[in-house]
Amino acid sequence: MEKRKLIKKHLVTCSVMAVMMIISRLFIFCKILPKAVLDISRFKPRITVKNTADPAGFIKFIEPNYYDGNHVATGLIVHQKDTSVSLNFANETLPLNDKRVIGKMKRSLRLHRFCKVQTNLLHRKAEKMFPVIEPILKAHGIPDDFKFIPLVESGFGEGKSSKGAYGPWQFMAGTARTYGLKVNKGVDERLNLRKSTIAACKYLRELHHEFKSWAMVAAAYNMGSPNLAHIMRKQCQCNYFRIKMNAETGRYVYNLIAMKEIIKDPKLYGYTYHKPTYSVNTSFNGELLAFN
Repeated sequence: MEKRKLIKKHLVTCSVMAVMMIISRLFIFCKILPKAVLDISRFKPRITVKNTADPAGFIKFIEPNYYDGNHVATGLIVHQKDTSVSLNFANETLPLNDKRVIGKMKRSLRLHRFCKVQTNLLHRKAEKMFPVIEPILKAHGIPDDFKFIPLVESGFGEGKSSKGAYGPWQFMAGTARTYGLKVNKGVDERLNLRKSTIAACKYLRELHHEFKSWAMVAAAYNMGSPNLAHIMRKQCQCNYFRIKMNAETGRYVYNLIAMKEIIKDPKLYGYTYHKPTYSVNTSFNGELLAFN
């Protein structure tokens, strides 16, 4: 009898606790749900512009509360009002009728958003490097978009890669010497922004004579011209956006375009960049040298 009473008492206690738990959960749910619905309802896009003719309108990503004169937001994707705007590298337009190309471009833009990198360092580096790089590229007839290579190549630092590449243009020692840079125990001109940029321009011109396409030149810069030439012969293909490459080179031009976009319009991608107060050192012993 006593065992039965104990079991009955235990069952009653468990039932009461279960009921109390259910009531508490319902209370929390009823308290939080209206607030969540209210928060969601606060974001109402002014207009939803759907663009089926130009997939480029679905490329850019922004915060839900951002608006400007040229874009309107639905969720995290911006639909461009101006359908004439298209993404390109060195004036070579992406084939945005290709879903695979769109997917790669979206991925590169996502990976370079502020919420991923959490730093304005790339913009600060661009502010220091571009005044040195831009006139040198122009003087050698290299498209301005190649100025983004040092940002993609050296990224957040200028240390040596696992393969031995070094400096803002990430030259291998042998390649650097071929194009006139001193690399020895006492001097490494791969770190000199002016001299390494001139060497890069010479190299890029040679690559363009070989491949005729600036997008393919960027790919060759990343993986080496012999490797790229071999892949082109094997696949009978000379279009960067159609050819199959290794993962790093296959993303390379997309990363350059993504870098161009976030440097050009930082707020659109979540950055809060403000111009720094430092300046570029443009002369030293009559030479244009590296940045401060």
